Amino acid sequence: MKKLILPLLIVLLAGFSASAQRYAVIDTKYILGKLPEYTLADKKLQDLSNQWQKEIDGKQTLLNQMYKDFDAEQFMLSDELKKKREDELFNKEKELRDLQKKRFGYEGDLFKERQNLVKPLQDKVYNAVQKIAAARGYDFILDKSEGITVIFADPKLDKSDDVLRELGVKN
Repeated sequence: MKKLILPLLIVLLAGFSASAQRYAVIDTKYILGKLPEYTLADKKLQDLSNQWQKEIDGKQTLLNQMYKDFDAEQFMLSDELKKKREDELFNKEKELRDLQKKRFGYEGDLFKERQNLVKPLQDKVYNAVQKIAAARGYDFILDKSEGITVIFADPKLDKSDDVLRELGVKN
């Protein structure tokens, strides 16, 4: 009998502690989409991205033309001139790759701009989520927008609108 009571007591305690956890679900993509500052920041990032992509496309077109010209003329060039043109092409290609990396690479200009424009808004949302979690006693809050997959979430658990209210945004 004693052997049966201890495991039963452990199961009961585990059941009580599991049911005591409170959780909620939010959608940060939805929340950020409702913030006017985020919409402006996203538009600015898109404009910068398009501008930089046009710059890169222009340099790529120039490089392609240089390759075409070289292919057409290489048989008439001396070895010295051929080598000079190949070096020129190599340098232009490297310049283009460096520009792409500078603009769009990890920790490139676009990444830095995103950090400057979007990170403060994400921090603002995170702080609002923390306030709601503390005020309502949630043990954890899941984000269903990206990264973490939520197979099912009861709509009554979605507290995204509460976060928006905390941020002072009307739905």
